[in-house]
Amino acid sequence: MVDEEKIRKAVEMLLAGIGEDPGREGLRETPDRVARMYGELAAGYDRDPGEYLQKTFTSAAKGIVLEKDIRFYSLCEHHLLPFFGTVAIGYLPDGKVAGLSKLARTVEVYARRLQLQERLTEEIADAVMEGLSARGVMVYVTAEHLCMSMRGVSKPGTKTSTVAVRGEFEKDEKMRNLFFRMLEER
Repeated sequence: MVDEEKIRKAVEMLLAGIGEDPGREGLRETPDRVARMYGELAAGYDRDPGEYLQKTFTSAAKGIVLEKDIRFYSLCEHHLLPFFGTVAIGYLPDGKVAGLSKLARTVEVYARRLQLQERLTEEIADAVMEGLSARGVMVYVTAEHLCMSMRGVSKPGTKTSTVAVRGEFEKDEKMRNLFFRMLEER
């Protein structure tokens, strides 16, 4: 999906637009490097997040399965600047569980697209709910947005947290509270 030639041309224009000489020694290869970088950062458009949740294992487990501290890096669709942080996914199995790496891979697919943190949180929750036919899902995302840290209001270290709740977690306050208590455990 990434058109590296268009990116190269755009980067040359950007460099010229900020008053740089795209032909100077230190910048000559920059358009190529940036084009390759965006191929990596936008790789989520070429992948189906549901593919990772198709590989499951039969399980009689009924309690919360929690995977936390899943690091991610994404790009804010408003400024094309990075935001990064952690994701925690808790789900209530209904006869099947996912391999441990599959939840992290699902996060990665969505993070490798231009994003809003709020949408990222919801997309992960929907994918896990649907892909695992879970009884319930909770997703908690905490991130720092460089569009807030290094420009505009310039408040480094500020974190934004978002939560998505599905199924039994929506109805059961005790389950939601247990999810958050589990997040605090080390």
